[in-house]
Amino acid sequence: MLIVIDIGGTKTRIGRADEPDALASVEVFHTLHNYREGLHAVVDAVKRIAGGKPRGVAVGAPGVLSLDKRRIVNAPNLPDWNGAALADDLEAALGAPVILENDTALVGLGEAAVGAGKGAAIVAYVTISTGVNGARIVDGALDRAAFGFEIGEQFMGCDAKARTLEELVSGRAIEARFGTLPASLGKDHPVWEELAEIVAIGLHNAIAYWSPHRLVLGGSMMRDVGIRLDRVEARLAALKRKNPVLPELRRASLNDLGGLWGGLVRLRELSD
Repeated sequence: MLIVIDIGGTKTRIGRADEPDALASVEVFHTLHNYREGLHAVVDAVKRIAGGKPRGVAVGAPGVLSLDKRRIVNAPNLPDWNGAALADDLEAALGAPVILENDTALVGLGEAAVGAGKGAAIVAYVTISTGVNGARIVDGALDRAAFGFEIGEQFMGCDAKARTLEELVSGRAIEARFGTLPASLGKDHPVWEELAEIVAIGLHNAIAYWSPHRLVLGGSMMRDVGIRLDRVEARLAALKRKNPVLPELRRASLNDLGGLWGGLVRLRELSD
């Protein structure tokens, strides 16, 4: 039996898989911002769901991880988790080997393996949600990186006042700008067209760096009330570029379970 965990700044999802290609059950609860309390909540939930000792555990955690992927270095939405030796703490509590990855990277891996990226050799996954990030998946495996991918940190300008992609289009940024949740703005708010143009520029840069066959877009800001995929694609097609062929754009298809599916893929790699 395998356990997969997706720890987000707001919610934590834990899944059990009796086979490496099927989720048997999923539990969702609010992420606790105090690390020790959050760790205990995760461990208790795993023991309840597992009913025994798991063969392996894969965890998606927000933010930058250490080079050895054992510790959280910087989690902006969970600052009390900074420096936490999450992989070691979970191994000690559960008695099972733990794989730790960035949460966005695991979602991208899930989409590439069983979701909207399935069948493409090189997939770029980008999430526009509370924050902005992405990952590159090559031949079904996460591309190598020193500290992971942080494409939301790309500056959208070159002067001292330039802001990052995340500072311009993330859910956190739009909520701060309008004083309300982005979804409450409604489908017809003019900000969505503005954001589509900015996102297109950010994706243009990601395509230039990563050269994917397919680009999968996910996150809460890309839903029905949000940034329209067709408007992003139209803006992207209008930008000047050397490569005459754009990668195929698709909307993520695994909804909130992408990170759990990505965790199963990583655990399957471990057992192969």
